[in-house]
Amino acid sequence: MEIIASIGSLAIGVVILYIIVKLLALPFKLVWNGIIGAVMLWLANLLGGALFNVTIHITIIKALIAGFFGIPGAAAVILWDLFVK
Repeated sequence: MEIIASIGSLAIGVVILYIIVKLLALPFKLVWNGIIGAVMLWLANLLGGALFNVTIHITIIKALIAGFFGIPGAAAVILWDLFVK
């Protein structure tokens, strides 16, 4: 019976550790996406302005979209600004 209790305690500990790691990883992922999105918008302004004389005005909403969604969000903001505006 001690072995079964030990295995149960170990399983519960592993599940709790897994949940904690998942909860702590989310803020790091959001920060990483934010950095990548901001760099993409900056590069789009740098290259687009130099090569094509096209600039993207970065607003709070555009920065939040690029930051939250990362590369796809930055690409969507850039495409929106180029083709819809």
